[in-house]
Amino acid sequence: MPLSDDVRRELATIEPTRRCDRLAEISGLFHTAGSLHLLARGEFSVHLDVSEAAVARRAFGLLRALGAEAEIRTYRQRALGRATRYQIHVPGTATALAILVEAGVVSRGHAPLEAPPKRVVGRACCRRAYLRGAVLGAGSISGPRASHLEIRTASRAGAELVCWAAAQEDVRLRLLDRGRHAVAYAKAAETVADALALVGAGDAALAIDEHGVVAEARARANRLANADHANLVRAGRAAHVQLQAIRQLAADGRLAALPETLREAAELRLRHPSLALAELAAKCRPPVTKAAMHRRLSRLISLAGERLQQV
Repeated sequence: MPLSDDVRRELATIEPTRRCDRLAEISGLFHTAGSLHLLARGEFSVHLDVSEAAVARRAFGLLRALGAEAEIRTYRQRALGRATRYQIHVPGTATALAILVEAGVVSRGHAPLEAPPKRVVGRACCRRAYLRGAVLGAGSISGPRASHLEIRTASRAGAELVCWAAAQEDVRLRLLDRGRHAVAYAKAAETVADALALVGAGDAALAIDEHGVVAEARARANRLANADHANLVRAGRAAHVQLQAIRQLAADGRLAALPETLREAAELRLRHPSLALAELAAKCRPPVTKAAMHRRLSRLISLAGERLQQV
């Protein structure tokens, strides 16, 4: 199931208790998914077009709770697999007009507003409700891998209002004007999770955060594994050069004439060609430090000659 559907269904279960929150959420829904239809003799109606039955029921319930008449209708798209969509029709009665004016959807002259007045989103709870309505109406969310959040509005002013409302709650969305419409969006997983948590989609936000933690842990494990592999390769090459130097010294008859400490280091390397320096150092009698063992083996390479040192 697409993450957008999960988010909408999760948000549709949140029931605002304050009238101001209901008005703000209705405002967010109609500013992103609503349209105004002019009828004969100066009459009008407002339609809300959504893709989820849960969102349609939520919008219908909000309108009825505010006292507005509403009717849910369904239709099938002609394209995209003929998916079922839902329309909420609100007739232009005096009561409905008063509610839509109060919600900042239309002006008193019945003209649609590009964005609600600041009084509708003046409080923190109202801003969250408005953003929740905007996500329910025209939000698109992908993730948790390659997270992306996009809220589409009919105009730049609408997208600017969405960005402003989110910024007041310390969530920074970016704006893109595409000409025929505008979008407020976020691509960073942390920002997407913060935005979803802000509007109340805690489960989706947690899924994105969890994916980010797992991805970071996996990346860190890969970095450590790569570092360990590189260390093993370097240690193996160094041990190979040391063995060549020791065998050259033995073939030349020079090994027996070396100091006891160098002979001990050479014998230990010959017996344990794959051991790390620290382990070789621990086998000395008495044990020496890793740095001391490194100096002794480097001295053997130097004595074997410049040619082997460059191998």
